[in-house]
Amino acid sequence: MSDFAELQSLPIFKNSLLAWMIAGAVFAAALALFIALRALVRRYHAKLLATSRTEFLEIPAEVLSRTTLMFFVVVAMFLGLRALTIGPVTEKIIASALTIALFWQAGVWAVAAAAGWLDRKRRHSMETNRAVVGSLGIIGFIINVVIWALVLMLTLDNLGVNITALVAGLGIGGIAVALALQSVLGDLFASLSIALDQPFVVGDFLNVDDFLGSVEFIGIKTTRLRSLSGEQIIISNSNLLGSRVRNYGRMKERRVVFGTGVTYETPVELVEQVPGIIRALVEAQKDTRFDRAHFQKHGAASLDFETVYFVLSPDFNKYMDIQQAINLGLHRKFAELGIEFAYPTQRLIVDPLRMAEAPADGRQL
Repeated sequence: MSDFAELQSLPIFKNSLLAWMIAGAVFAAALALFIALRALVRRYHAKLLATSRTEFLEIPAEVLSRTTLMFFVVVAMFLGLRALTIGPVTEKIIASALTIALFWQAGVWAVAAAAGWLDRKRRHSMETNRAVVGSLGIIGFIINVVIWALVLMLTLDNLGVNITALVAGLGIGGIAVALALQSVLGDLFASLSIALDQPFVVGDFLNVDDFLGSVEFIGIKTTRLRSLSGEQIIISNSNLLGSRVRNYGRMKERRVVFGTGVTYETPVELVEQVPGIIRALVEAQKDTRFDRAHFQKHGAASLDFETVYFVLSPDFNKYMDIQQAINLGLHRKFAELGIEFAYPTQRLIVDPLRMAEAPADGRQL
């Protein structure tokens, strides 16, 4: 009862009914005004987003549109209480509540500003520098952690908590948490390694063990690939860095090796012409660099030639178009010269004399 009596004795409870009504009216008017202003800002932000170009006020408008209702309530309450007579204790409580609300609202604003800046950076980097895109998600995560850690520490300090002792305790407890979350932390540090070393970026086409796909997203824990057949492949960052990764996105030119086989009945004079024919066909194609064409070996059923050339582009479709043109040219030229392509055959030689001397029951001699 003594606590209740002490609470009743506070100056704030000695105000008249009229003063409380004025305070309530100020609170309601301020809250309604704040909500209306936020609605106007949100409509203006939506209008900016509807335009094709990036506006200068787009991020500030987005930040202000994220103002929370709780912050409006606390500020409106603070303004309403200005109409009342309050003592030092109540004044201290109100100031502390307003400060804490401001800290958390500032955290919301800072996170919104960082997200808007990162999104603008991501859209710009997709056109100019895709290497930056993969690190933006990690940068955003670190920024959010730093912002909310500062907000939490400022809040606790405002409430009278000893921050120094708390940080020391968290350092000891952090060791236990790190041991329990080894796999998660391993993926986190792997994502930082990907962001700094940039072995691949968003848009690169990777061959990881038995998986093929283009990089869609590089996150804190996983990297997501889009396979050729359409499904999404999700690989943890630590496993990805521990694998043998072939990055076709860094390919500047493509080395092509293909073989050609002609029949053994082809005259030597025509066999000698085959490397020159292939060379002429390769050099006739745009964006190619001829390397060599040789009569490689006498195969089991053909005379084998090996050709090596380079396509001066990583585009797989372009390589296939060039190879198709070369193959069609070979068919036309060989048909013109009477050279036949070889295919797997076996020749059976029968000796008539040995067949005549063979026993009637089919036993071998």
